[in-house]
Amino acid sequence: MTDGEKTPRERPTRRDYIKGAGVIAGGSLLAGCAGDTATETTATENGATAETATATETEAYTVSMEPVGEVTFQTMPERWLPYGGAYADMGVALGQADGLTGLGGADRYYTYVYDELPGVSVDQGTIDANPAVRTKEEFYELDSDVHLYDPQMLVNWFDWSQSDVDEIAENVAPFVGNMIFRRSDEWHDYRYYTLYEAFETVAEVFQERERYETFKQLHDDYITDLQNQLPPAEERPNVLLTYEGSDEPESFSPYRLSDKGTSKKQWRDLGVTDALAGTDIDNLSTTNRGEYDYETLLSVDPDVILIRGHERKSATEFRETVLQFMQDHSVGSQLTAVQNGRVYRGGYLRQGPIHNFFLTERAAQQLYPDVFGDVTSDAELFDRQQLADIVTGEFE
Repeated sequence: MTDGEKTPRERPTRRDYIKGAGVIAGGSLLAGCAGDTATETTATENGATAETATATETEAYTVSMEPVGEVTFQTMPERWLPYGGAYADMGVALGQADGLTGLGGADRYYTYVYDELPGVSVDQGTIDANPAVRTKEEFYELDSDVHLYDPQMLVNWFDWSQSDVDEIAENVAPFVGNMIFRRSDEWHDYRYYTLYEAFETVAEVFQERERYETFKQLHDDYITDLQNQLPPAEERPNVLLTYEGSDEPESFSPYRLSDKGTSKKQWRDLGVTDALAGTDIDNLSTTNRGEYDYETLLSVDPDVILIRGHERKSATEFRETVLQFMQDHSVGSQLTAVQNGRVYRGGYLRQGPIHNFFLTERAAQQLYPDVFGDVTSDAELFDRQQLADIVTGEFE
């Protein structure tokens, strides 16, 4: 960590206070142990004192997730800090939007999907105030109750030491998180989780088992319905997923659909074939930042090309910029996908469960427009109100 970062502060932290009171534990409002009730001492008319139960604490519970392992909570976290869009979206899906304190990487957290869900929103001001929380100083300042970060990302991407991680876990709040969006980083030598395995763990953190199970059932029914409508495997397109953020792309960074990261979930659910299967092109990772040109792309010549890096464009805006450039390119125009107009936005790198409903709908329309409608149409493949009701707690 850099010199000058904040060391453990001497002033009382939020954990030194009893929720809702302006006195430190040990004063007139006392916190019981896990499972006990807090008591408030008050004076009666005859000068005696009486103790009144004011709040019941949740019994302690333990959540387990690699790489940290078991984490015990004495009370349910209220203030929470996620690294990126996936874990932020999980918290929102579980009805915890009001407790969000910031993000580790807000640039890839796409909240506009919530505009289609009645009653679902996040405080953009909070996100704008703390969009890239990656230093110990910031962790101390936000004083969250749980950090939904894979701490090994901090170690491998932002030069933290293990002692830095331990310090924040001890002095501020624990870490619960696992980098799940891809599976190609050498340092990630511990268990991976599927999107819904990670979502289930976050539900345990927030003690939202019923809401999680209701959400998962809606997801499972949705995916099953789409899969039942898919054409036979031999009629499905092969797909190349890549990254290039420019409106005038000249080179591309590869992704492999076969690596089972959560950022590719929708395409696996929809039964596509990786156009790079059988090639020696490696998946993008921390250590592999390789790119390939149009000539290499032409040697693969996929049926569909999906390009990440344009997630704030509409389908029409993407076609009028990126696709148009490729159609005018001397080599790019020779690609089958370009000639057929089958070059699309690639989907979020860090998607959560709400995102996944929308991205699966988008992917189904990109890949199978004859079945699900064109991606530029207004066709909807899932019930927005039904999803919103789960997020807002209006479900039975």
